[in-house]
Amino acid sequence: MKKSLSFILLLLSLLAFNLNANETSTNDAVTTQASEATHIAPEAPTAQASTYHSRSVMELLESFYAKTGINAIINPKDGVLDSHGHEMDHFTQSWGRVIMMLVCFLLFYLAIKKNFEPLLLLPIGFGGLLANIPIANIAGPDGFLGIIFGFGISTGLFPLLIFMGVGAMIDFGPLLANPKTALLGGAAQFAIFGSLVGAVMISEYTGVVNFTLEQAAAIAIIGGADGPTSIFIANALAPELLGAIAVAAYSYMALVPVIQPPIMRALTSKEERLIRMPTLRKVSKTEKILFPVTVLVLTILVLPDATPLIGALCFGNFARESGVVERLSDTMQNALINIVTIMLGLSVGSKLAAESFLVGETLGILAIGLVAFSLGTAGGVIMAKLMNKFSSKDNQINPLIGAAGVSAVPMSARVATKVGQESDPSNILLMHAMGPNVAGVIGSAVAAGVLLSIFK
Repeated sequence: MKKSLSFILLLLSLLAFNLNANETSTNDAVTTQASEATHIAPEAPTAQASTYHSRSVMELLESFYAKTGINAIINPKDGVLDSHGHEMDHFTQSWGRVIMMLVCFLLFYLAIKKNFEPLLLLPIGFGGLLANIPIANIAGPDGFLGIIFGFGISTGLFPLLIFMGVGAMIDFGPLLANPKTALLGGAAQFAIFGSLVGAVMISEYTGVVNFTLEQAAAIAIIGGADGPTSIFIANALAPELLGAIAVAAYSYMALVPVIQPPIMRALTSKEERLIRMPTLRKVSKTEKILFPVTVLVLTILVLPDATPLIGALCFGNFARESGVVERLSDTMQNALINIVTIMLGLSVGSKLAAESFLVGETLGILAIGLVAFSLGTAGGVIMAKLMNKFSSKDNQINPLIGAAGVSAVPMSARVATKVGQESDPSNILLMHAMGPNVAGVIGSAVAAGVLLSIFK
């Protein structure tokens, strides 16, 4: 016991000695460093403590009000920069934002009350509302809307993912059952090239706008009513117009139920709207499997520039029709396309910011796009009427389905059915309209490939 106690006391003594030695060494080192510092800079100034300035409650409230959105809208200032670093005028900072917010609320009304493509209008409108909030700079390069836009729109990724999902959703059976409806989808694409010529002529002879050939081609693709294709070709030919073209394309896609019916009614008689089409034949599974592969091979051989879009579309459809990858097909039809639609809608809506939208260039693109979209609708209807001149009485085409030749799937097909049922509620045109509708998807991608091969 005494030996153990003696051993413990010895350990404690050694520990105390070691601690004392370390402290002495540390003090010597500090003294040495202080001496060296004094020798090197004997007159070094000492740091001054920051002084706190007290403020009254009124000053605090004034400081808070200066940072509010109300003040930013009511009292616009010089030198305020937009999300792209450009100086904003007073109108854009104040009434411009108010006007665009009202436009966004109109989109909410159309989506919720009128049920006009809410999957598009709701995120686009909300993105526009966020983009017009002053000070926060949500649509800027470092804002979350700007980050989404740069990641998915500027890179062209979102259009390809959308096409993949669309391919997994659509059934090419109606087109294969009645192949001549592909002509309706092709006729609707004439508007693209007509609008291209129109945009060039406006730039050449009016001087109101000054679009290059590449810019005119990117604008004209809006006539196909295909948002992903419009983004894809704008990114390749006119990236500086990407935001305006995306807004125009998706706005007109969402407003298909508003724009198309008056044109359809004006170009058709009641007798034509009453035409009943024969029941479509049943398409075999083998035909459906071979179709996307055949389309892809032809695209690779003839129009390689269109293969990114056509390839994504064909992959999605091939996965659907193969029947052996239901999980992948289901993901593309639901989860993937839903997620991308949310991101794409918000990022497109970010271009509804007053400083980006209320400019002559964007308004000119909207005007040309509206004309192009209207011509595409009219082209499909007129082609159907022309085909009826050379068809037997038992094999007539209801001209309303020609309006579905634009590639807004399945919106145009639903609109054609709705207008047809106004004259005859028992006449169901949906499956017949899906033929030109899916042909329009392929047609717009092919038209984009043609423009890319010419102008890129």
